[in-house]
Amino acid sequence: MSDSATAADLDLRLVRYFTVVAEHRHFGRAATALHITQPSLSRQVRRPEQQVGARLLDRSSRGTRLTEAGEAFLPRARALLRAAAQAAAVARAAAEPSRITIGYTTGVFVTPAVRDLRRRFPDAEVRTTHLRWQEARQALLDHRVDALVARLPFSSEGLRVTVLYDEPRVLVVPLDHRLAGKESVTVDDIADEPLPRLPDPLWDAFWRIDPRPDGRPAPDGPYVDDIEDKFELVASGQAVAIAAGVPGLTVRPGLTAIPLHGVEPSQVALATRAGDHTRLLNAFRRSAEALLTEPAGSR
Repeated sequence: MSDSATAADLDLRLVRYFTVVAEHRHFGRAATALHITQPSLSRQVRRPEQQVGARLLDRSSRGTRLTEAGEAFLPRARALLRAAAQAAAVARAAAEPSRITIGYTTGVFVTPAVRDLRRRFPDAEVRTTHLRWQEARQALLDHRVDALVARLPFSSEGLRVTVLYDEPRVLVVPLDHRLAGKESVTVDDIADEPLPRLPDPLWDAFWRIDPRPDGRPAPDGPYVDDIEDKFELVASGQAVAIAAGVPGLTVRPGLTAIPLHGVEPSQVALATRAGDHTRLLNAFRRSAEALLTEPAGSR
């Protein structure tokens, strides 16, 4: 088979499945992120391996790792997905110059800026879409959204990032936890408390304060992929969790949020692709910087 025929046969959807498995290094977690079953994902990922003509992933009971061929294919697969998304976005922009999609993550509210943009550009199509925290940056790079309002940290490579406001970090515990009645806590108070682990290294380090100021590693709690799963672990007494929020804000029934002192705050930022300067995008940036200036719970 010729190289051109092989390239033409590559299914972008299956290429994306491969990149998600490569990111999570685990078929179960990747299937959850993609909202498909694990057996289906395993079958689907074998198809690009057949099309490429090489095994891309080594599967074992301990997890999944990239083969040498997979390591070589991954950056090119990501570039292929970005190029395809960019081509579609450029075509849409040419056909619909008055359209923008704004992404946001859980607990972050964009309504004031979106309403302002719609008021100023009544003929424009202004869309919003909720994104899971682990897909937010990639959604921007893949041109699924034109602007993103989300909590840091995430890599700023290829992006223009502007911090909009700070949020204090709080400790979330069950109502019957030994710390539940305290007015505030410090990292020393949770020195031996397990905290849920997250797949993204930047988020895991920030939201578990790992390592601790004295250099010790944070105690490991169960592994989670979703914020709601984190709070479920806390509610069941398996861990405590660090979150962003206004002190006293109710996270969910049965839990309480205690101010966590002595740590840097969480930051909510606006991100756009570096080099993007459309009329609507610049207008949304101005609206966000003027109106998204504090946590929703403190307004």
